[in-house]
Amino acid sequence: MTESLLDVKGLNCPLPVLRANRTLRGLAPGDRLRVLATDRAAVADFQAYCRETGHALLAWSEEGGVLSFLIRRRPEPNGPSPDDQAPDGAAPGKQAGGLGSDR
Repeated sequence: MTESLLDVKGLNCPLPVLRANRTLRGLAPGDRLRVLATDRAAVADFQAYCRETGHALLAWSEEGGVLSFLIRRRPEPNGPSPDDQAPDGAAPGKQAGGLGSDR
């Protein structure tokens, strides 16, 4: 797991979130991105962005007028779960052969 830094100080809404989104797309699941911003609107923007996208806003703080956001990239969506397949490979809810099969 790595942590990357994105400096978007001086940029205004919506650019900090757009740049963070682009950077997060290039990170591996679970990697962290620290974003430095000066736009006060970024607080609400990153909270909403993470809520909508599934990324985790681990922490945010302000020091000397610079906002710092720590975001963890969401895990990749899982493929089909083992419960999505019947033991014989038939689609769920269908039986292979016999009475419930499609003819």
